[in-house]
Amino acid sequence: METNNNSENNPENVHPISLISIFNSIRTFLHDILDIRQDTNSKGTIEDIKGNISMKGHTAWVLVFSILIASIGLNVSSPAVVIGAMLISPLMGPILGVGLSIGINDIDTLKRSLTNLGVMVSLSLTTSFLFFLIPLFRNETPELLARIAPDVRDVFIAMAGGLALIIALSRRSQQTNTIAGVAIATALMPPLCTAGYGLAVGNLSYFAGAMFLFTINTIFIALATFVIVKFLKFPMVKYINSEKRKKVARMASFIALLVFSGSIYMFFNLYIENRFKQNAQNLINDIKKSGISIIDEVAENINYSGKSIQVFIYGDKLSADEIEKWKSKLPEYGLAGTQLILKQGVDDSDLRHEVKNLTELYTQNQKIISSRDESIKEKEEKIKLLETELNKYFNSQIPFIQISEEAKANYNGLKQISYGVIVQNNFSKVDTLTVFNTEWNDSNPKSKEQKALLQKWLKIRLNKDNILVN
Repeated sequence: METNNNSENNPENVHPISLISIFNSIRTFLHDILDIRQDTNSKGTIEDIKGNISMKGHTAWVLVFSILIASIGLNVSSPAVVIGAMLISPLMGPILGVGLSIGINDIDTLKRSLTNLGVMVSLSLTTSFLFFLIPLFRNETPELLARIAPDVRDVFIAMAGGLALIIALSRRSQQTNTIAGVAIATALMPPLCTAGYGLAVGNLSYFAGAMFLFTINTIFIALATFVIVKFLKFPMVKYINSEKRKKVARMASFIALLVFSGSIYMFFNLYIENRFKQNAQNLINDIKKSGISIIDEVAENINYSGKSIQVFIYGDKLSADEIEKWKSKLPEYGLAGTQLILKQGVDDSDLRHEVKNLTELYTQNQKIISSRDESIKEKEEKIKLLETELNKYFNSQIPFIQISEEAKANYNGLKQISYGVIVQNNFSKVDTLTVFNTEWNDSNPKSKEQKALLQKWLKIRLNKDNILVN
């Protein structure tokens, strides 16, 4: 009993076991979440990839039309149209075939994949070249200019997209939305269309930059396929001739090493270039924050290959000491060995004085215009007031000739009628009366009755109560 009590009361005997069990539980949990070996369908994956390598027949026409749609989307700078073209494009097939064939030592599939990859690139370039050869469609758009130079982030996109694609394909039930998303994210079509645009307009730098971006995407998608195929231990292609098997294995290993080394080299160069441009931009931003005015700030002013930064300054000229101060700060920004070129114009004090005078003149003119606007507004208000008064006056007028003709037709014995407006004051209130004076034939014995009816009719006809008939 004492032994049991000591075991229960001694935490040192329980604590290590608890930590190990927790660790094992966490490891099992993470393994279940992250393990991609489960449900791998290597045979089905190989068949699917091989079945989509060919670029002929309907696949070739789908490629041509998707390239045409993408070119139109780039021309009108419509991301939605470009995305739609990428969804129907069969570009992934040969690229996945290259990665798969290297991973499983399948030299025949490798030859077939490279051949179809060449056909794919040729068809794409020809289609986009012919489209952009039309003068109407040669304008540069932001969507086109965004694909003329690769960025280090394109490497990560291509690698992550390739990994996601081959993992999705290796499942027993393929995730179509994942495959479509990878087609959009890796963006293989726009660089090919931009390369065709560069050929059409004769801009070889556009062509080279776009093809470099396409090459990066292609290599890293193929590399991701190769890595996953090796990790999932897809079955290797067996050859009857052992000597041939060894030769193929060595060739595949050499190609894999070559592709991997080239990928690392490209990634490193892009990383260094991207860091150089970022450091240069930080320097330019700090120069602006110090109060120095900069104009013509474009990406071409940062030259990575020539290790130079051009800054165009206007306004007050910098002294030699100020220029030297900024040049001495280059190592602080990681730009040691870089040439900082500060270009300044001639003394522009006269120009600035002229600009100041023009600014003052513009301000004065604005004040004059503003005062004129106020005067015009006041006059318009007076005109509106007079129009209102005139309307009131005309509304108060009586169509006497028409009224008199109607009265003569309605009332027998009316000899004469006249009217006027009088102001009456009975010392309790002042009132305005419309008075009609009438004369009747002596032969009309009912003139008083007629006069009363005439007054009643006039009140109704003229819609006035203050009418008096004499």
